[in-house]
Amino acid sequence: MNSEEKEEVYQEFKTLVNLQPQELEDFLETEESKSVGWSEDGGESVGHQSGRRIVKIKRTNKDELSNSQYQHMKKVVGYLKRHLAQEPENDVEDSNWRYSLMNWGHDPLKE
Repeated sequence: MNSEEKEEVYQEFKTLVNLQPQELEDFLETEESKSVGWSEDGGESVGHQSGRRIVKIKRTNKDELSNSQYQHMKKVVGYLKRHLAQEPENDVEDSNWRYSLMNWGHDPLKE
């Protein structure tokens, strides 16, 4: 990923991931967080693992981000864009859709 691509990913990530690190850490401890998503081995869900990585990324200075972190940021941006396009028509506040997004650092109800 060249510097232009990194900057684009960084800006999209910064825009889409609207939970602060502590907000995301707090959410990851809830039953709602742990109840959604799929797991490759029956353990922690992919989204929950991603949330923990997002916390670390958000607490890292931009000039210290690794290539691996940029790759994960790109994955997060792609997931959030796809998932946001699937908004349910009914109650969003207590939906698995929202909880899944929140595991990936985005609360659709947050301004």
